[in-house]
Amino acid sequence: RAELGLAPDALLGVGIDRLDYTKGIEERLSAVDELLRRYPAYRGRFTFIQLAAPSRTKIGHYRELNERVEALAAAINAKWSTGAYRPIVLLRAHHEPVTVFRYYRAAELCYVSSLDDGMNLVAKEFVAARDDDRGVLVLSEFTGAARELSEALIVNPYDIRQSSDALAVALRMS
Repeated sequence: RAELGLAPDALLGVGIDRLDYTKGIEERLSAVDELLRRYPAYRGRFTFIQLAAPSRTKIGHYRELNERVEALAAAINAKWSTGAYRPIVLLRAHHEPVTVFRYYRAAELCYVSSLDDGMNLVAKEFVAARDDDRGVLVLSEFTGAARELSEALIVNPYDIRQSSDALAVALRMS
């Protein structure tokens, strides 16, 4: 946690995806916003780090998605930030596996909010990285992994209220 610049008592969520419209990143960030609106105890304590590898940057729709994600993260941060605290940390770059592993290990939860996806290996990578029996996977019902990882908290990522509730449940789990 210290190497990631986090306070020891901070609560951390992580999302790791290509910046692609099928990944539900806008819905994911909206769920964090809703979590902070409906569960004030997490304000100033919960940070969601989104590792978003740029994807297809020469295609207009993907550039527009990137702009919307950046604007949404900025709006959420403007609403809930205090002092040095920012609820959303958007890291748009390719990250090496060792760095991704550090985030998986530090996070209380991983939210995979794919809207239309295949297996979604991020979910399985998070589970494999957590050999300490800690960390909660919040998983879109639209992933193939949802059929195999049935102990995850399964959500409809289009239902922002349900997703925010699942994030709150995940943060309360030991």
